[in-house]
Amino acid sequence: MKTEWRIFLVIAGFLFGVTVLYGVWTHGADGRVEWIGTVALLLSFLLCTMCGGFFWFVSRRIDLRPEDRPDGEIVDGAGEIGFFSPGSYWPFGLALSAAIAGLGLVFWQFWLVGLGLVLVIFAACGLLFEYYTGTRRTAEH
Repeated sequence: MKTEWRIFLVIAGFLFGVTVLYGVWTHGADGRVEWIGTVALLLSFLLCTMCGGFFWFVSRRIDLRPEDRPDGEIVDGAGEIGFFSPGSYWPFGLALSAAIAGLGLVFWQFWLVGLGLVLVIFAACGLLFEYYTGTRRTAEH
């Protein structure tokens, strides 16, 4: 995690510098700053700072991983990484329902936004409980 938090905080520092520079350069003759880009850059800086801070916090609580150690070898990272679903249709349903909600926002149709959000909740629950019900239920549950 050491590498991750350093990358995010370097990017955050760059974004902060660009935010200040952008605010100064867009300061026009009438004395006003172009706020949309300045706020967008500032929010990007805050998001990268938040992610970097999270990775820094986690890196203090876990043991060093092989990629964080200078003497780490590739073979140290071998083994099972985790379980990944081989074939699931729920991510497609989740994306489709989010697209429906987004389409409702674009055209300012609240009934479509509501329908999309209900479908997002349904699809997220389906994705979450996929291996707890039905034919894919595992033996240990």
